[in-house]
Amino acid sequence: MITLAIDASTYVGDVAVLDGARLLAEESLAMKGADEERLMPAVAAVLARASVVPKSIGRVVCGAGPGSFTSLRIAGAIAKGIATGIRCPLFAVPSMALIVGGADVKAGRYLVAIDALRVEFYVGLYDVGEDGSIAEIEPAKLVAAEAVEGVALEYGAAVIGPSPLAGAVRANPRARAVAKLEALLSRGPVDVASWEPAYGRLAEAQVRWESAHGRPLPVG
Repeated sequence: MITLAIDASTYVGDVAVLDGARLLAEESLAMKGADEERLMPAVAAVLARASVVPKSIGRVVCGAGPGSFTSLRIAGAIAKGIATGIRCPLFAVPSMALIVGGADVKAGRYLVAIDALRVEFYVGLYDVGEDGSIAEIEPAKLVAAEAVEGVALEYGAAVIGPSPLAGAVRANPRARAVAKLEALLSRGPVDVASWEPAYGRLAEAQVRWESAHGRPLPVG
């Protein structure tokens, strides 16, 4: 099974191609501050280095967030476009699980913390097994920044994530970690036409528009 995995939930995008659990090629790239779209060229480059043509892809796996609104939209659109174009299944996994899987940590319990701005964090709880497999215990939720340490203590978990929290293991989502997420992938593919990443909250631009106009932003 050839898997194309994509994540752009943080300001660092990541792409990987795997044959089963074997990594064929990968690439990380900066998403923030770019003056041109970089994720799709990275997908093309990784496929080329892996000597994989699109029609050979057996499934596309996309990090579903939460995280950066714009980056998630780009990754989701690319994943949906490829899956639709080559008619292969699309799977969605929590980006937090890709953070844990890409951190090369020992077996144990981990609280993933991602900066949600406005002095808040998204947090989610994950267990890493002795075999490296990852299980989601608590899905992402929004908490105040000062509450992160207390939540970690409550669950007896080490804190991990891309944000520079005191004592936290620094890690970004790694697309290659899909090889450790078979339990999550066993939930089955998503509907390509209707699926959207879990943005966590509305984009700042949308919040400002709706506040100014007093109604929801039209869709379509």
